[in-house]
Order: sequence, then structure tokens, then C-alpha cells
Amino acid sequence: MIKINKQLKILNFYGIKFYDWEFSQILKKINLGGYLVAPAASALAEIKNDKNYYNSILKSNCAIFDSGFFCILLRIFRIYNPTKFSGYLFLRKFLNTQSVKKKKILLINASKLQAKMNKELMYINKFKRVFLYNVRHYKSNKIKDAKLIKFINKYKPFYILINIGGGKQEPLAFYIKKKIKFKLAILCLGAAIDFITKLQAPIDEFVDKIYLGWFLRIINNPKIFFLRVFKSLNLFFFFTKSQKII
Repeated sequence: MIKINKQLKILNFYGIKFYDWEFSQILKKINLGGYLVAPAASALAEIKNDKNYYNSILKSNCAIFDSGFFCILLRIFRIYNPTKFSGYLFLRKFLNTQSVKKKKILLINASKLQAKMNKELMYINKFKRVFLYNVRHYKSNKIKDAKLIKFINKYKPFYILINIGGGKQEPLAFYIKKKIKFKLAILCLGAAIDFITKLQAPIDEFVDKIYLGWFLRIINNPKIFFLRVFKSLNLFFFFTKSQKII
């Protein structure tokens, strides 16, 4: 089921609320507390098969139009004409926003190398109060991490940037939101920071704008990303079966 609020520019896709807003509006909303998600097409295509993951996206406070394929399908089926707003672009704008640099920010990383590069990026962009936490390998998306919750309660960051693999970051954000009692803003932006630090495929604003990020990721790591792109094609069937409500 797809519902559209044209006045508010919000698209409800099977309960997931996508906001077709400017960066400043989205930042203002997420600053109220909660978490932002930027689901890939491959993730959206699997929501019927993974209830835990689906629930974690449903509970998000804001979803952005990260997936070029999702945006294209919305246009092909004449449902909505969104402005693509990737996690990469969101992070670029976030790093250039002066007001956020004054806040404490926690980077949740997947490796020591990623942590080192991410920390350098934040300091280059004049973030002063940066904390790092390297996660252990979560075996499933039913996540529990008492040590992380203790770490968050100790340092009390305002922003948390989750930089772990898709399928795990959204359940982790949901878990943190349930466990932490003070207000914080969690950003689930996937590999966005790895594109900027060049730890993954060297995606830039031009590549992102012309919807070719997926292509560079396949070239950079075909073993993983070819399968993801193939899974994304299943999203087409959601649209053939969807009933649109304006």
C-alpha cells in the first residue's frame, strides 16, 4: 500500500514514511530525537521476508529517498516524483553544517581502520567532540549490545552516526532508541561515510546525482554488490501489486 500526502510531501510506502524535504527541514525533524534511515532498494525489496528489519524501518522517524531505483519506479508507475536525496548527499551537507559541529557525536564503526579514517574526517571538518565505538560482528539483526548502551549513557552524544552494514544499522538504531532515555539523533546512512573517505567505491556528487553509485559499487566489489542489485529488482513487484491512495 502506498499513500501520498502531497501537501506535506510525505510518501508512505508500506508504512515507511519517506520525507521529500530539504536538508534543513529533515535535520530539524531528526534533531527532535529518533533515527533517520536511507534504505537501499535491495533492503526495501526484502521487507516482507525480514520482519525484524522491516519493523526497525517502520519505527524510524524519517526515511529519505536514497535509492535511485526506488525513485525511478515511483516515476515509472506515476505514483510520485521525488527528489532523490541519498545518504551520501545528506552526510555531505551534515558535515558542512556549523550548528552540528558544536554537538557531541558518536561514530559507530565496523573496524579499527574505518574508525581511524572516520575520526580524521570529522576533525578535518572541525567536529571537536567525537567519540568512537567499534562494534563486534552482529550475527543477526536481532541486536543486543549492553556495552554500547553503557558507552552511550556515559558520554551522552547528541548525534550517533552508524557506519555498519545494511540490514544491521536500522535494527541497531531501534535498539538504541528503546534503551536510551535522553534525546539523541541517530543517522543510519549506510556506506555514505566510506564513500567520502574512499574506503569503499569512490562515489562523488556527480556519480550520485546521475544515479550510478550502484554501478561503481559493483565494479569495486562485484561479489557482494551484484547480488544486492539483483535483489533490488524484486522491488518492481511491490509496485505492480500496490494500490495507490492519494
